[in-house]
Amino acid sequence: MQKRLSRRSLIKHLASATATGIMMLPTRRGWSLQYGSDQITGRERGDIGRTAAAFKRQFNVPALSVAFSRHGQFVFDQAFGSEDRKDAELANTSNLFRIASVTKPITSVTIFSLIEKGKLNLTDKVFGPSGVLGTKYGKAPYKQYVTDITVDHLLTHTCGGWPNDSTDPMFRFKSWDQAKLISWTLENLPLTYPPGQHWAYSNFGYCVLGRVIEQVTGQPYADYVAGNILAPCGISGMRISGNTMKQRAPNEVVYYGQYGENPYDMNVTRMDSHGGWLATPSNLVQFLDHVTGAGNIPSLLKSQTIRTMTTPAPAYPQGSDAKYARGWMVRNNGQGNWWHAGSLPGTTTIMVRTASGMCWAGLTNTRTEPSDEISSALDNMMWNMARSVPAWGA
Repeated sequence: MQKRLSRRSLIKHLASATATGIMMLPTRRGWSLQYGSDQITGRERGDIGRTAAAFKRQFNVPALSVAFSRHGQFVFDQAFGSEDRKDAELANTSNLFRIASVTKPITSVTIFSLIEKGKLNLTDKVFGPSGVLGTKYGKAPYKQYVTDITVDHLLTHTCGGWPNDSTDPMFRFKSWDQAKLISWTLENLPLTYPPGQHWAYSNFGYCVLGRVIEQVTGQPYADYVAGNILAPCGISGMRISGNTMKQRAPNEVVYYGQYGENPYDMNVTRMDSHGGWLATPSNLVQFLDHVTGAGNIPSLLKSQTIRTMTTPAPAYPQGSDAKYARGWMVRNNGQGNWWHAGSLPGTTTIMVRTASGMCWAGLTNTRTEPSDEISSALDNMMWNMARSVPAWGA
């Protein structure tokens, strides 16, 4: 039965220093992203700080980092709290955070860039003799419906199974690599519905999309995305997360679990294409400003491609103007805001592009239970921060 979904429920489904002066960021395409000349007032800056402090107190958040842009120019970028409580290290705007499912829009844009290059089609089958991945994973013949899955079914979370619940393969067998996990899943977890008929948020589906990217490009997922999607945005510091404290990247925050969660007891590296990237909020804002272009920033994708990417999945539950498209939650059939949230033990994240020309991202290094409560509060906090500056027109 389909039912009306609240904004809080939608976010649950998706469970991932003040800027002054000018900062030039050279990129391959010859444009430069810079901080805007608009100055926020001391009172507005104080309002933002108080909003951050209230959120941190309510959810016992060690570190919070945020960034905002307007019409392609950064207008605010600040970190609050401690990146590492043990060493009392203050958070800063260059700290890297796990971004969890905020990874999915990055993977989606990569898929659509390959479609534009003629290397892939939405209707391409994924598994089986005629599929992009052929019979590379698992044992053929495959179980019912598997060979009917297309690239579009994976993008829209309508492959017919493998949902984000207690059976989610991505949180099982943490010592296995992607190939072994995909093969086991194909052999042991049958699909419940014919592809295209039922919406169920699927981390595993986006893991498979990462392998599609690798098959088509002949490169590891992270290498291709870094060189062909992130580099044209002027982003060079993002990387795939490690799993343990010893595998922390330089300048990466420490993650803190609550209610018994252990942020270092997962195979986050294996989550590369559905939840594995590390980033700063400003990295994500740069990415957002490039998806459609803003100011003097060229668009990564053509307008028709963007319309397809932001068209809601037909099988998504009806009753709300907010729906899942292809790697993005969207409002008003893609004509309104776009966003994606992320959630993992030790991580709560949000990335938003508004119809009014603003982009922002907020990242934390903890998660509470129930996780949808802190996710919803982070989303609301970012909106409250944006509205603290009337000149931004959020």
